[in-house]
Amino acid sequence: MIQIAFTGGGSGGHIYPGLAVAACLKRQGSCRIFWIGSHTGMDRSIVEGEGIEFFGIPAGKLRRYLSFRNFLDVFKVLAGFFAARRILKREKPDLLFSKGGFVSVPPCAAAASLHIPLCTHESDLSPGLATRINARFARRIFTAYEDTAGFLPRRYQDRIRLTGNPIRSEFRGADALGGRDFLGIKDGERILLVLGGSQGAREINELVRSCITELTKPYIVVHQTGRDASGDLAPSERYRPYTYFREEMPQVLAAAELVLSRSGAGTIWECAVLGRPMVLIPLSGSGTRGDQVENALFFEKTGAAAVLLGERVSPKALVETVLAIAEDEEKRAAMERASAGIGAEDGAASIVREMMSLLEEKTNG
Repeated sequence: MIQIAFTGGGSGGHIYPGLAVAACLKRQGSCRIFWIGSHTGMDRSIVEGEGIEFFGIPAGKLRRYLSFRNFLDVFKVLAGFFAARRILKREKPDLLFSKGGFVSVPPCAAAASLHIPLCTHESDLSPGLATRINARFARRIFTAYEDTAGFLPRRYQDRIRLTGNPIRSEFRGADALGGRDFLGIKDGERILLVLGGSQGAREINELVRSCITELTKPYIVVHQTGRDASGDLAPSERYRPYTYFREEMPQVLAAAELVLSRSGAGTIWECAVLGRPMVLIPLSGSGTRGDQVENALFFEKTGAAAVLLGERVSPKALVETVLAIAEDEEKRAAMERASAGIGAEDGAASIVREMMSLLEEKTNG
């Protein structure tokens, strides 16, 4: 039986795409899958919730700025390396797949030290620090965007494969009527879905609250507020706040005519799989490496999204942008086609094909 180890975590954005690949692998036939992730945080509960064996290791965060915690985390990274090496040496996987995040670096280095083939996937347009480190050891480097190759050294180019982003299969078969049933919104009513994330995107939440009267003229506004409950508006027939969507998210997303959100890789590709047009307000500024801005501008360039950035992040600009899309059926249809074009590739299936090819090379070589 083939054994494949997975690693990655620290956030749902690094875990759920990996789970999409794992689910695709399971559909291929008999395969043992186990996951190496942080022994603290959400990693274990999410992974074990999908019925996948989980091994926890110490995890130090990789920071791009000066901090005393960087010094302390060096010891966590080293401890994570030795813990991952013990697990890999004992379990003897045929391949390690990394979905990135700071927790993935020690297992990838450990796999390289044991001559276990590994591959890594980058969800954003420009590679994060973990991917840049893991790529040194990887036999295959999977990317969601063609332009990502230009951010990596020339010596890596023959190992790069364009696969798109792996998205859970529930999104590809999502039913808009099921979403309307869950929300209690009848067919024919138009829905603007606002996604603030599990923690809440306060900037987006405050923008929506400040112009809710204008937004609810063409749309019923369904608002995932996250835990940011400060100043919440009272629910009404035209405004439906929810703290967080769980298993119903694919159906709710399928029911939306337009989506307003940040531009994290997972969310915008889930929208693309369902061909949803988007208004994106990317996370930007000194606290981010700019990946959301790059993702958003790519979607805008292809015609799938409108982007509000910098001085354009205002109630006035948001209302103008949303109403312009709401009032122009031809524009919405063009955005839907562009979005669906991005999401057409089954990223999980593409990655699994490449993984099987790599295992075949290992067997024959």
